[in-house]
Amino acid sequence: MYIKSYVKQLIFDENNNIFTWVINFFNLKISDIITIKEIAALANVSPGTVDRIIHNRGQVAQENVDKVNAIIEEYGYKRNILASNLALNKKFRIAVFLPKYENLEYWKSQISGVEKAAAEFAKFGIVLDYFFYDFNKESFQKQIEKVIDFDCDGLLFAPIFYEDSVRFLKEYEKKNIPVVMIDSNISEENGHAYVGQDAFQSGYLAGRLISFAVKNERQVLIFKIAREIESTSVYLQRIDGFYSYFKDHDELTNFKFSEITIKDSGIDQLCVEMFKGINSIFVPNSRAYIVARFLEKNNINGIRIIGFDLLNENIEYLNKGIIDFLINQRPEEQGYMGINYLYKKLVLQEETEQTNYIPLEIILKENYSPAKVR
Repeated sequence: MYIKSYVKQLIFDENNNIFTWVINFFNLKISDIITIKEIAALANVSPGTVDRIIHNRGQVAQENVDKVNAIIEEYGYKRNILASNLALNKKFRIAVFLPKYENLEYWKSQISGVEKAAAEFAKFGIVLDYFFYDFNKESFQKQIEKVIDFDCDGLLFAPIFYEDSVRFLKEYEKKNIPVVMIDSNISEENGHAYVGQDAFQSGYLAGRLISFAVKNERQVLIFKIAREIESTSVYLQRIDGFYSYFKDHDELTNFKFSEITIKDSGIDQLCVEMFKGINSIFVPNSRAYIVARFLEKNNINGIRIIGFDLLNENIEYLNKGIIDFLINQRPEEQGYMGINYLYKKLVLQEETEQTNYIPLEIILKENYSPAKVR
């Protein structure tokens, strides 16, 4: 039962203070509320040692580990953190800085995961403030100023525009608050957390799928259909991973590669000539359906297509057998896990893994079913 349902039945103390109720809710005594410093005193170790044991980092003598864990077991340290936060009615404000999702099915899934996590953790003081930008650099840059000026405890961020995102994060580091990136990991060296795909590996996987059961010579077309962005790190890492698969398997000498790049607004520029002699197509983003639609319309058959994401239009052509494989990066789970990371960091004060890769799923028409947050 949610904590809020109990609030209506509260009997306040003479100071009209909810603190006593919270302690009772967690079955604690006032004397049970214990801090890291007090654990250290009881165990006769330094607070730093206690911190290392709680967060499982660094070398600590087993004798001290046993003593500290015994004290934590007796007093229930994590439970006390929640009790203290609730007693103080503490709020943890998280800025959510993402693309607008009304017409972007992939980002709508991300927001669904974010909102699921927000509803689950609201009772522990998690509050979200949204900062959406149109899918262009100008809108992104305008929102940056608002995000930097906003006072919050943590940030969930999708670094779509690489160079602007690097500059933004460098400026944002002055706030000294936890940041978790989703969808795109612009750098593993910036100290921020990441939840999402391993973009390089997803491209590498696409290369493997292209190579399956192929003995004769194959002409492979990398078809880049982008909006105004060509330099997103995800996009480039996927292509790099794709080529790397064939570099690592130099026995696959029968594969030849070519590339075509068009803007999303220029899809009317597709022509039959582009696909002459082509056996396989790799689309390194979610727009494989655009190619599939053209091939269907022009009755071009026998081309293997690999793309990304379970958009409705992609699923349509997967079920028709025109798209062969879709690599699903589970966007809803990314959104959920991003907020979950900040909940653990801010509310539970836990140290968690900085990089959290979402396992990639290979979807064929024979195994497709709607993805769910786990």
